[in-house]
Amino acid sequence: MKMEQTNNPMHGVKLETIVVKLVEHYGWDELANRIKINCFKNDPSVKSSLKFLRKTPWAREEVEQLYLSTLASQSHPRT
Repeated sequence: MKMEQTNNPMHGVKLETIVVKLVEHYGWDELANRIKINCFKNDPSVKSSLKFLRKTPWAREEVEQLYLSTLASQSHPRT
């Protein structure tokens, strides 16, 4: 039996897409300030970030949480 993913905002979103969108929104410097990992600080690239995040669950979780909070803030602009 397959479980429905309709309420999961991360369903179908690739990690590469998440990293690219965050870099477009924040830039590498701000991303490194928000999430303290070396792949965002020292010679950052999407490729090196993906390699690290795929092996490091806690860091991937932080990136996914930042992505979700960024999406939420964009869909509910402050007045």
